[in-house]
Amino acid sequence: AAPAPANVAPAETVPAEPAGHVVKAPMVGTFYRAGSPGSASFVEVGQSVKVGDTLCVIEAMKLMNEIESDIAGVIKAILVDNGQAVEYGQPMFLIG
Repeated sequence: AAPAPANVAPAETVPAEPAGHVVKAPMVGTFYRAGSPGSASFVEVGQSVKVGDTLCVIEAMKLMNEIESDIAGVIKAILVDNGQAVEYGQPMFLIG
C-alpha cells in the first residue's frame, strides 16, 4: 500500500482567541454584577451596551469602582461570578 500523502495539514492545537472584545479588570478587588445586594444586575448576556455603560462594580479598599464599557456591542459572556475576587488584567466580559 502507498503511504498517505504528506501534504495533509496538522490539526490546529493553538486555542482560538475568543470572538469579540475582552473587558479586563483594571484593578484587584471584588467583582459585583449589581450596585447593591438585591438590585438588578448592570448587564446580562445578550444585552446591548454602548461606550460608557456600567458593566459591573469592583470593590477595592472599601471603595466601589464602577467599570464602564470601552466599546459598543452585545454582551457575549460574563466570565466572573458575583462576589468573586478578581486580579488585575483578569478577563471579566466578552463583548461582540
